Amino acid sequence: MTISPFFRNLRSAYRAEMDDLTFDSDGRDVLRQRLAEKRKEIGFLVQMMELSPEMVAVVFHQGLRFTEPAVMEHLLSHEADEFPEWASVCGGIELTPWARDLSQIILQAPAGEWFMTLAAGLHYLADKPDAAFAGQGGDDRDEDSDGDDGDTDEQDDFNDHESDEVRGDARDREEAGASWLEGQGFERKD
Repeated sequence: MTISPFFRNLRSAYRAEMDDLTFDSDGRDVLRQRLAEKRKEIGFLVQMMELSPEMVAVVFHQGLRFTEPAVMEHLLSHEADEFPEWASVCGGIELTPWARDLSQIILQAPAGEWFMTLAAGLHYLADKPDAAFAGQGGDDRDEDSDGDDGDTDEQDDFNDHESDEVRGDARDREEAGASWLEGQGFERKD
């Protein structure tokens, strides 16, 4: 399975968001309650879909079942601006009734179809063990898997730029998440 840098990075942010939601400060599992609260705030969360998609995608936790893994694996190879249309992805996804209700709200938003495609990809990845990412670490440039001995300086420059861009996006998402949490009454971590 080939996973784009976009999904690899967002998967980490999604996992961190799920970890933050799972336990309270006393170590009690409060995931169910926190997700229920988030789902009630879907009207507000729609505003965060593009800036912090991992913070919104968690509302679909345990609400999607994937019936066509090949479609999802194809999706995971794409960058954010190359996603297939939601209509071509949703046929391989069964939504629970409550997830279907949430998706109808999201699909009315301008970037709703893009977000639903992204959320489906994140949830599909969430079910994959870390072993699925073996050999797809953050820096694959030193591996010569296709046997091409050609000059790679141009590709290295592209990868370096892309890595800076992806890291910048991750920082932006982290900052937006911290600001949102601060607005909810949590103290900002510095």
